[in-house]
Amino acid sequence: MKLSLDPKAINDVLDGQWAEARRRGRTLAEDQTTHDDPADDLETARSKTLEGVAKMAETGLPMTGLPPEMGGKNEHATNVAGFEETVTANPSLQIKAGVQFGLFGGAILHLGDAQQHEKWLLDAQAGKLLGSFAMTEIGHGSDVANVATTATYDAATEEFVVHTPFRAATKEFIGNAARDARAAVVFAQLVTQGVNHGVHAFFVPVRDDAGQPLPGISIEDDGYKGGLKGVDNGRIVFDSVRIPRKNLLNRYGDVTAEGVYSSPIESPGRRFFTMLGTLVQGRVSLDGASIVASKIALDIAVRYGLERKQFTAGDDFVETTLLDYGQHQRRLMPALAAVYASSFAHEKLLTSFEEVFSGADDSEENRALLETRAAAFKADSTWMALDVIQESREACGGAGFMAENRLVGLRADLDVYVTFEGDNTVLLQLVAKRLLGDYAKEFANLDVGGAARFIGTQAAEHTLYRTGLANAGRAISDAFTPNLGDKRIRSGRLQRTLLETRLEVMVAGVAQALRPATKMPADKAAALFNVHQHELIEMARAYVELEKWKALDEKLKEQSDPAQAKVFRRLRDTYGLGLIEKHMAWHLMYGRLPMSRARQINETMGRLCQKLAANALDLVEAFGYDDIHRRATIASGVEAERQAEAADYYRRARAREDFPVDEKQLRKAAKKAKQAAK
Repeated sequence: MKLSLDPKAINDVLDGQWAEARRRGRTLAEDQTTHDDPADDLETARSKTLEGVAKMAETGLPMTGLPPEMGGKNEHATNVAGFEETVTANPSLQIKAGVQFGLFGGAILHLGDAQQHEKWLLDAQAGKLLGSFAMTEIGHGSDVANVATTATYDAATEEFVVHTPFRAATKEFIGNAARDARAAVVFAQLVTQGVNHGVHAFFVPVRDDAGQPLPGISIEDDGYKGGLKGVDNGRIVFDSVRIPRKNLLNRYGDVTAEGVYSSPIESPGRRFFTMLGTLVQGRVSLDGASIVASKIALDIAVRYGLERKQFTAGDDFVETTLLDYGQHQRRLMPALAAVYASSFAHEKLLTSFEEVFSGADDSEENRALLETRAAAFKADSTWMALDVIQESREACGGAGFMAENRLVGLRADLDVYVTFEGDNTVLLQLVAKRLLGDYAKEFANLDVGGAARFIGTQAAEHTLYRTGLANAGRAISDAFTPNLGDKRIRSGRLQRTLLETRLEVMVAGVAQALRPATKMPADKAAALFNVHQHELIEMARAYVELEKWKALDEKLKEQSDPAQAKVFRRLRDTYGLGLIEKHMAWHLMYGRLPMSRARQINETMGRLCQKLAANALDLVEAFGYDDIHRRATIASGVEAERQAEAADYYRRARAREDFPVDEKQLRKAAKKAKQAAK
């Protein structure tokens, strides 16, 4: 059952195209000053994290995304891939560095002009100019289009006046704001000549060289949070703060000295979404960072599960290793499969990201695909991380609750990832709207066959049974023959069909339900949308599940080594059948899965998990992490030493003449003697 695998070879596949950058990002964990310590007070944690940001700048990774004329390589995915791995050192470092280099520096890079790049960008990416990304407001979290902060142009002085009109317009949860930022990229409503041209980004100095807030700037410290102690989040209020006209980051909108506004994009709505689309890096990196955190948690839990023993089973004296228990396998192996699927899906996301931002393929279609995948994957992976870390913690029992074993710290730090860069529920609504929006032109004549064609376009490939959804149920039922066995259940073609047709039916149903909205007044259309909001979100989740399964299936087909291909198939089948099992009620309700065959999935999953458990150590070693990355006592081999010590003690003790006899053994002996006497 156990396969002969090379973890290094699997690591090469996992780390993928940007392996060198990932391994460079992991080197930060080798410096102990970058590690978080639960005993640190707030100031110490923040100071250490800031030092870590400087060390990350020294790796050169933040510079790789810059154009060659600025000393960069125009390699945007290289930067992100290395940056994600800083979670191995400290999630606070990953977030603080993300604010500095990805959000603050990234906004200047993608929204500013050449003069602004020369003035601010190099210092930002070198960690010399510390900054914040001031988008979120107390009153408008994910609703960026309606932030209330204003930047009103004064032609008499050629300045913008940045102002917080009321308390709910305060910029809130702003990373680097409470302690370190000297400037901020501020998102505000641009008003000139009496016209509001919507949200734009402005470079606003917030502190002097001594670290004191500048006139008109009020800063409050958010203090302790549920996690990420090393990130100095704070609130910023602007009281008619004046900045030069040239501080408007003007790639998508500019104002002349006289106050005349111009933009290369005429539509305000399209302009806004194009502007935000350039900042998709945050969602891409959170997707990857969540996968890294999940890998660390599973690495710890699997190693502990292979050493920790609990209860005797077939032997009165030898206890059973945790990972030999079927339920323990069912707890951790599906999580392992989900992490592998997410890793390969993230690789595809990074490829799109690189294509768009390097200019290799900056088509509207590819940009839309990137934004949709980034929103979908970020939502799914951040939720996955919380589930995986929690399951790993519980699988380690009380030891998993100890801070020295990292799991509770990871869980606390990753908690806020589900609302960073957009609340997950809001992001999935965005994904759902885009799934439907791509087909909006055909809403008037929408039918089930049309919905099927739509999904084929969205996924950039044709689905099976392309005869229309009305026939899909019959076609899939025909695929199940009376002699259907385990191998048929594990058919990749079958898994794909079930996952695809579920999505097709959901899109068709929601599209037809929302069809009347095109002829309704805005308020009634909004009400209809609200009624179907849950269905929209579930539809988006079905989309990302299918995308992740396909990524794992594609990677399986690339493997030439037979053993490696076999373990990848086990991972794919575990992930795919796990999704089908998760949505079993749906497949039964819609007649996609006969009841008798559905019962086989549980048994098949059990066998798959047992097979994966046999190679569990290989699969977590393939993540590429060492003790310095895990930093968990229970994953360091100490448990194996304790178990060996205990076994040696009992072996020697049982050999002594004065070793106590177990009462149960006496009773068994007496019972046998009594039966023999009869």
